[in-house]
Amino acid sequence: MYTPHPRRALCCAIATVLAFGALPATAQTTAPSTTTDRDEAKTLDSVIVTVERREQDLQKYAGTAQAISGDDARALGINNELRNIQAVVPGLSMANQEGNLEIFIRGVGSANNTELGDPGAAPHINGAYIARPRGLGGMFYDVERVEINKGPQGTLRGRNALAGSLNIVTKRPDLEAFGGYVQLEAGNRDHQAGEFALNLPLGGWAALRFAGYKVEKDSSFRNAGDPRLDPAGIQNEKGGRVSFLYQPDDKLSVFAMADMGKEGGTGYPGANIWTAACGSADPDTCPNSPGLSPDDLDLRNVVYRGPQGTLDSTNWGAMANVSYDFGPIVAEYNTSYRDVDYRQTNAASEGIMWPGRDVSPRGPDNPGGFDYDNFSTQYWETLSQSTTHELRLSSSGDGRFQWTGGAFHFNEDQQVGYLSLSDKGTWFSGTEFTMPRVNGRSTALFADGTFEVNDRTRLKAGVRRTREAKSRYGIGGNWALGLPGTLAPGVDPSTPVDFSTRLGTEGFAPAFMKRPNFDVTGLTSPADMARFLLQGILQHGQRDTIAEQIGGVANGGDFGCIDRPDIGGDLRDCPYQSWAQVNSIPSQQFGESRFQFNDWRAGVEFDLTDDHMLYATVSTGHKSGGFNDTFDVNVIPETFSPESIKAYEIGSKMSHRWFGRPGNFNVSAFYYDYTDQVFQDLAVISLNPDGEPAGYSLVNRNIGRSAIYGIEAESVTRFGAGFMLHINALALDSEIKEGTVGDARSQNYAEGGVTSLIDLTGNELPLASRFTGNIRLQQMTELSFGSLDWQLLASYRSAYYLTQYNNRDVTYVDQAGNFVRQETAAEAGFPDRQRGEVTLNAGIGLTSLDGRWRYELYGSNLLDNDVSQKALVGSRLNIRFLNDARAYGLRVRYQF
Repeated sequence: MYTPHPRRALCCAIATVLAFGALPATAQTTAPSTTTDRDEAKTLDSVIVTVERREQDLQKYAGTAQAISGDDARALGINNELRNIQAVVPGLSMANQEGNLEIFIRGVGSANNTELGDPGAAPHINGAYIARPRGLGGMFYDVERVEINKGPQGTLRGRNALAGSLNIVTKRPDLEAFGGYVQLEAGNRDHQAGEFALNLPLGGWAALRFAGYKVEKDSSFRNAGDPRLDPAGIQNEKGGRVSFLYQPDDKLSVFAMADMGKEGGTGYPGANIWTAACGSADPDTCPNSPGLSPDDLDLRNVVYRGPQGTLDSTNWGAMANVSYDFGPIVAEYNTSYRDVDYRQTNAASEGIMWPGRDVSPRGPDNPGGFDYDNFSTQYWETLSQSTTHELRLSSSGDGRFQWTGGAFHFNEDQQVGYLSLSDKGTWFSGTEFTMPRVNGRSTALFADGTFEVNDRTRLKAGVRRTREAKSRYGIGGNWALGLPGTLAPGVDPSTPVDFSTRLGTEGFAPAFMKRPNFDVTGLTSPADMARFLLQGILQHGQRDTIAEQIGGVANGGDFGCIDRPDIGGDLRDCPYQSWAQVNSIPSQQFGESRFQFNDWRAGVEFDLTDDHMLYATVSTGHKSGGFNDTFDVNVIPETFSPESIKAYEIGSKMSHRWFGRPGNFNVSAFYYDYTDQVFQDLAVISLNPDGEPAGYSLVNRNIGRSAIYGIEAESVTRFGAGFMLHINALALDSEIKEGTVGDARSQNYAEGGVTSLIDLTGNELPLASRFTGNIRLQQMTELSFGSLDWQLLASYRSAYYLTQYNNRDVTYVDQAGNFVRQETAAEAGFPDRQRGEVTLNAGIGLTSLDGRWRYELYGSNLLDNDVSQKALVGSRLNIRFLNDARAYGLRVRYQF
């Protein structure tokens, strides 16, 4: 197969930009100019954005950005599902894992949403940086627009704007008009929602705006398991916001906002397809799995068991912006505070249903049936308090040199808990990571300027110097008990003698931050270890056994032997044997990292005509570095450096009149040099008595480098009879140039957890489709009793890989690195290619003649495609996080 050379392809893309850029200019200069033409041209409204930290016409921005109005998003059924906006924006990919909204732009982003991770595309609300994008969709109401800026924004946006930025701009108070709206809607999946806004002017110089929403909606997932359980994905959300604007004159402006959002329901869903996809020839790997393709499976039909999934999340914050025009200089101060309190119990499952799978419950008459009395699951708690401060000074007036400069400071404190329980475990009962102190800080100085060389040429340059620090203290590791008994008479002698431990049954609650102690130094005695494990439990489950089994040890006594059938008592007898033990408790976790880096940008803008601009830019961006988990308390954890991108872009932006119709046509070509890319590599974390590797773990390391290049085009044209046509398209090519890593799919626990190494060179980046595009047609017609408008969006995204492995074969090795066996990704249960799909959204609305009443019908994902937006892979794991299923409904709004 022919593969284009990157430089040759980039040159072709540049030539395309110049060619397309020149053609419209010719068409424009030859078009006759009349008063009628000028009047009609005004019907294509300007789109005002703040992508460069100041208000400007999007057509005058030298870069690639898109803005989607709140009205258009609502009409297309995006509602409060912010991630659905990716259907409108080529190159944008958004997925949700445990409430974290992961944003990728042109194949660049971050899937590390732990306390040590950071987003790769910076999310904002009204320009204020959001460190933990949990509950971000809950801010998507009473919205003016959403701005997506593509490409690194290290100079303008700073922290973690490696891929670009996403900014939710809410509606501001109106100083003049009293008014607002009330909106009700209903749809499929028992969808019920309401929204309101109220604007109160205060004497012409100040105003308040109140807004709120509530939504309830059933899950798109179905339960094929325990009928007493509700599937994950049930929504129960509400939120409120108050904004204040004070402008006594044209010099002083004060804007302040406070908001709160609350999420409930059954938690964010994911589906492990490994048991359905695995078709290994190895008899011990997945003997009862059918080896089916994900394309042939119903990924929303999940076999739930054990605990009920729950979500309890509160996200609130406040921000303020104060600016004053001193004449030659404008001073501006921005500050924000955001508090996240996120708690989730995962809806536990045994993967998905497939044709012929027997999931009948285990019982006396069906000893080989499915064990629904298994409460293994994961518990999450994330508490985050973050603040930002920024002081900006900028030039005022219309001089040839416009500049801005300032300082930025960010601080985040986190308290994080994660507990993965293994109910009925023997010699392993779970893994806990609880961090009472996690801190991240960032301080930056920046300057940016634009110099007007002449009436048509401008030079731009900027620089930003950033210093960052991270630290963490807490505990992390395994809970493990060994409780050997004696086999009952007549039992097969090869049967293991160990009793299991019930943990996590009905009513269980982890302690997390309520632990009395996080210092495990010197905790080596059985009593200390047993006591520490029990301190990790805030409330014991109704049928848990751990307190009875090790409670006596914690008080200096003996183990308590329990002989119950659900922990193996039908095959084993008490008492425990002499080697019963508390085998493992979490170890001390600590770490610290400090980094400094520079970001910069340079560019030139040239106006071919008053309505046609050419530009060329070079810009950089960084994503924060960090450190890995502690595996040896005597060794400082390994750090990884910030990732960086240097991006080159040329483009053309033009407002035109083709065939007498006003429109815009923009095209750009870009190339990214992506360095210090973080991939997971294999590290030895323990040795056996002979000094040989005995334990392994995956760690983050800067071992990757990639190249990304492409061409993007956008066209907006207004036709007669109220029609408007939007066309957006992106052709993208990504290639990993370096990166040999540990293959997490091949982890062999029979050999201490060793994995093989895999060279990723030549692979595509995850989530980087070669082509994405959309066509949106809309029309508005005036009627005798009001106005009718409709729009139809058809978007296409070509196939893409969900992981960096790109469906490559899986090789298993032993501890010496010797070959054991090789399987295709599909045979091993790790297919990771999502096929291309077309998505259709549509909306139609009727507005009354007086503008007060509006009735809307909407539909999103009308073809009801199931699309994997993310995959989490590892040993026996291939967890898929899906798009939102088909949604449709009716909406009524009263404007006053």
